[in-house]
Amino acid sequence: MIVKIENLTKSFHNRLVIDGLSLDVHAGDLIALIGPSGCGKSTFLRCINGLETVDSGTAQIFDTVLSSPLEIGHKEFQRRSFAVRQKVGMVFQSFNLFPHLTILENVMKAPLVVTKMSKVDAEIRAKELLSKVGLGDKAYHYPDQLSGGQQQRAAIARALAMSPQILLYDEPTSSLDPALVNEVLLVMKQLDQEGMTQIVVTHEMRFARDVADKIVFIEQGSIVEMGSPDQIFGNPKDERTKSFLRHFL
Repeated sequence: MIVKIENLTKSFHNRLVIDGLSLDVHAGDLIALIGPSGCGKSTFLRCINGLETVDSGTAQIFDTVLSSPLEIGHKEFQRRSFAVRQKVGMVFQSFNLFPHLTILENVMKAPLVVTKMSKVDAEIRAKELLSKVGLGDKAYHYPDQLSGGQQQRAAIARALAMSPQILLYDEPTSSLDPALVNEVLLVMKQLDQEGMTQIVVTHEMRFARDVADKIVFIEQGSIVEMGSPDQIFGNPKDERTKSFLRHFL
């Protein structure tokens, strides 16, 4: 087990967004977080790598434990969050690429700045990753010269440049035209086959059904039901799960 979430809670302006969530993640898992918009999936994901603080409970990622800054202090929380982000990459629904840098420079940026990798090594690594996601011929293009699907694949390459052991995705295909969704999902399938641990917030039910090892259905900040794709899609136990899936299947 490489991630252990226990009784996580998070509120915004006295509104409970995450309500006692617990989840175990093993190496190589691809976990799909599904549920209605606004149910807390994205906030939960951001709590895992310290982009959001938690009110109570713990998120243990490898040997680092994130808990409330009120318990461990804000400086210690920042230190631990930084340690987590050395091992956990994040891909957002908006691509967040630097518009003034080429795709190659975007992928090189973090290794150069954070890990002080040499420019030669960073360029070699970036070109390898761009080829991996099918963008080897786009290295010297700027983001606005690429389609949305290509930009999201570049964002995945950028996350991989830090050699993460876990990748988190916050609805990585939600801002894409339907015709471009599959090219991003294919990269994620490839990474799954290579053994990358991935946690994905998604509304792509077919992808979740066909590729995920575990489906977690969240509603109003709580886990309603979790299980294998066969169980969740073929024989959901909770009426809320059944109702949600009817909109997609």
